[in-house]
Amino acid sequence: MKTGTTILTLDNGYHLWTNTQGDGPIHLLALHGGPGGNHEYWEDTAQQLQAQGLDVQVHMYDQLGSLYSDQPDYQDPAIAAKYLTYEYFLDEVEEVRQKMGIDNFYLIGQSWGGLLVQEYAVKYGQHLKGAIISSMVDEIDEYVAHVNQCREALLPAAEVAFMQECEANNDYANARYQANVQALNEAYVDRKQPSKLYHLADIAGSAVYNAFQGDNEFVITGKLKDWHFRDQLKNIKVPTLLTFGEHETMPLATAQTMADLIPNAKLVTTPNGGHHHMVDNPAVYYRHLADFIRQVEAGTFNQ
Repeated sequence: MKTGTTILTLDNGYHLWTNTQGDGPIHLLALHGGPGGNHEYWEDTAQQLQAQGLDVQVHMYDQLGSLYSDQPDYQDPAIAAKYLTYEYFLDEVEEVRQKMGIDNFYLIGQSWGGLLVQEYAVKYGQHLKGAIISSMVDEIDEYVAHVNQCREALLPAAEVAFMQECEANNDYANARYQANVQALNEAYVDRKQPSKLYHLADIAGSAVYNAFQGDNEFVITGKLKDWHFRDQLKNIKVPTLLTFGEHETMPLATAQTMADLIPNAKLVTTPNGGHHHMVDNPAVYYRHLADFIRQVEAGTFNQ
């Protein structure tokens, strides 16, 4: 399969930007978070795995409504109802897999992408060799409780109260509020500063992010507030790696519960890593990923 960029035309007529890096018989499809994020933190994945002695062909793409892919008019209620759904983004993964011509592959997803990995492994698991859930829980209520603990631990009580007041008044654009969000981001999301993921302009797929998450990582007002998947974890039958940062927005206690409930799973953590621990501490993150792939290939995972 050729490397570089390919524009896929979906059956619905929209176009997705895709990119393939690396070489070798092992295929890894990478899903970004957000939702409304983009592929950027996967750009060096093939190179990082090669540094670990593993040749992997890495495929990444921007989901519909994200960065280089098409931007539907989500202001149209009919378009929003059709495409701003869990079902759409899950089935998009499968259509991308088919159109890229890969099978018997590894699927990795970070945050929102990790949600899609969980759902994909249940619905389309026959195509997977292994699944990697990076920084995503199965139970959103536990996430909400944890992010509230995070901001209470980091910020003075007056700032927490101010944030809660802004949230009650839908005053998310408030400069003081956003300064607190930035402090939280630097402590729990992008711990390595300056972040490689920052841009001169905001490139986020805000319409998608706002519909599912809300304004920021520390408040959930969108569809994700109803995310509960624990009763489905037993149906993930492929070898599964859970990888979380040691200092991040997602609770490690929940990650351990997931590792206990998925039939063939293991939890690893990245020191000094936040939510984007593949950027914060890539040497450890990609050593864990390479070890997992090697063990699955050898049939020795979790033995």
